[in-house]
Amino acid sequence: MQYDSFFVNTYGRGAMPCIERGDGVFLYDTAGTEYLDFISGIAVNALGYNDTELVHAMTEQCQQLVHCSNLFSNPAQDTLARMLVENSFADRVFFCNSGTEANEAAIKFARKKAGMQEGSKTGILSFYDCFHGRTYGAMTATAQKKFHTGFHPIPGGYHYAPLNDIAATEQVLSTADFAAIIVEPVQGEGGLELASPEFLQFLRDYCDSTGTALVFDEIQCGLGRTGSLWAYESCGVTPDILTSAKPLGGGLPLGAVLLKDAWAAPISPGDHGTTFGGNPVACAGGAVVLSRLVAGELLLLVQQRSSYLQKGLEKFVRQKDGVLSYCGKGLLAGVRLNYDPTEVLLAARRRGLLVAKAGKNTLRLIPPLIVTEEHIDRALQILDDIL
Repeated sequence: MQYDSFFVNTYGRGAMPCIERGDGVFLYDTAGTEYLDFISGIAVNALGYNDTELVHAMTEQCQQLVHCSNLFSNPAQDTLARMLVENSFADRVFFCNSGTEANEAAIKFARKKAGMQEGSKTGILSFYDCFHGRTYGAMTATAQKKFHTGFHPIPGGYHYAPLNDIAATEQVLSTADFAAIIVEPVQGEGGLELASPEFLQFLRDYCDSTGTALVFDEIQCGLGRTGSLWAYESCGVTPDILTSAKPLGGGLPLGAVLLKDAWAAPISPGDHGTTFGGNPVACAGGAVVLSRLVAGELLLLVQQRSSYLQKGLEKFVRQKDGVLSYCGKGLLAGVRLNYDPTEVLLAARRRGLLVAKAGKNTLRLIPPLIVTEEHIDRALQILDDIL
């Protein structure tokens, strides 16, 4: 049965299948059709579907406490906050419900600290083709006009520069005083472009010299997706603030802002908040996700599987007309085409493979972190037949 008539047309589902259940790296629609899932709920289902430990933790928490508001602490929330701090650069954590909320909070936290200093440091710098969310602040930080069209006036104080272009970024930085620079170590929606270590170090040096917050948006590329727990760990540059979401809640809505004390200290009760952020059930799931990643074995498998996937995709570059280059990092990988990949997505789905698009011409593969070489072989064979 189609229910599209009841929904706002925000997703353009069209004739997309109605997904009923999942198991491992597979999804099943209401007609019983099986799909090998290389989208993972858009980088959400890191442990795949129906993971025994994850389901048990969430079920047990549901039987104890589902919600009590942030007027009170709760053990599940406290546990996950401690785990995040102990396994990152951060001193403090703020929980919310999604990536866009995390970025909104990061912008507020950065501006609050900047507002306590002399001068009027309010500027926010982001980079072309980035994606930071669809709420107003995060949408404005998303330096793509297509997301702004129809929603003016947008908030002021936002500036944009080309990723990895130090000279152009220096010119933009000279035009205003900045509270924050927000950057994705790997641009997820924008085409899987990597921020170079040299560029990130340039941003770090600028922020150190000006007191500007360096914010890493690791909503899609963090939590094991690139082969390390956090993407910043393989960049050699540490941010002041990091935003996380997608896989953090094990499939339930959960976002987080990780930040150093210097950016947490200015925040007072009432400055920011959320009714549902840090939901106990989501945090219970988050503790399972994080503990599996911290244990190390899963990250090692991600590194091995991503290398295997990369070799297969690079073979397409050598052998397939229209396949221009490999892009991405870890299990956030893909190939750039010299045409729109939409028809490839549709053809893959007809053959039982779910893949995604990024930017204008990038075919994006985001499998669960538990993917095996056999799963990768199956996906590559389907794509080989199509490309």
